[in-house]
Amino acid sequence: MPQLPEMVQALLDPKAYPEAPQGIELVQTQMSFVFLTDNYVYKVKKPVNLGYLDYTTLKRRRFFCQREIELNRRLCPDVYLDIVSITRDKSKICAGGQGKVIEYAVKMRRLPQKAMMDVLLTNNKVSPKMVERVAQKLAEFHQKAEASANIRHFGNLDTIIQNSDENFTQTEKYIDVTVSSKKYQHVKGYNARFIWKNASLFRRRIAEGKIRDCHGDLHAAHICFTDGICIYDCIEFNDRFRYCDVASEVAFLAMDLDHFGRAGLSRSFVKAYMGQSRDGELEQLLNFYKCYRAYVRGKVESFKLDDPHISDEEKAVVLAVAKSYFELAESYVG
Repeated sequence: MPQLPEMVQALLDPKAYPEAPQGIELVQTQMSFVFLTDNYVYKVKKPVNLGYLDYTTLKRRRFFCQREIELNRRLCPDVYLDIVSITRDKSKICAGGQGKVIEYAVKMRRLPQKAMMDVLLTNNKVSPKMVERVAQKLAEFHQKAEASANIRHFGNLDTIIQNSDENFTQTEKYIDVTVSSKKYQHVKGYNARFIWKNASLFRRRIAEGKIRDCHGDLHAAHICFTDGICIYDCIEFNDRFRYCDVASEVAFLAMDLDHFGRAGLSRSFVKAYMGQSRDGELEQLLNFYKCYRAYVRGKVESFKLDDPHISDEEKAVVLAVAKSYFELAESYVG
């Protein structure tokens, strides 16, 4: 296991928390160290600049902790609690203690792992009725979500092209590692052709108010079936990834259901959303956005290969997952 930073090692001690939990589990993403205690989650942002996000200063990390809480309370109001200071008093580092503030964490109620959609899918415990409930919640959320002139601007062709091109620029270094050269060129060509051929459709989506302040990262691991439906962990670090066509958001979860081998549930989810929202044009964009979202997931998994805090064993799993998402992206190419 790579050497963890001093602060991370300190927060693996139950004595570092006011609740004195029985034990601590550490989960890492490319952007965060996530500490799971008995009843709570403490999420600390890594001091990284990945191009599309910048967490390099303590001030910025505190700002984005606050944004994370505000934005996620839209779809998961009772889970996101507060910002907690990580402090150092002489040699002692703890959450919510005395002394100098060295870091910040988002404190959340811990959701039951067994109720997470990705876990339920693995155990074949997600029904069409359940995805229809998600579709209803999402359609209601999108209807109320902000759609200002500034947000609508993110639906224009320049932004769509930028998002697409960024995918391919950022994965050049992973060609023949997680994505073959042939697959890379095939998907890239399809994206460019689709955008060019459907320019009028993208413009019409703007005029129809389909560009909204969405969740931005709607895949199965971010949905929990407990006391209703909690959809959490939205994108707070870059508005461009959250301000998008609702079709892109729907396609994200539909794609992930496909990735789990549940194409029937994927179709049920899309059909239910279209029925709730009466968005008849969504289907014309579905495969394009499924392809885009699958490629994003492959890219994000690939990024983990460069994280010095992730073990070689974990990276072997990451490699396989990244390849599977790139394969799925190509499967949507018409």
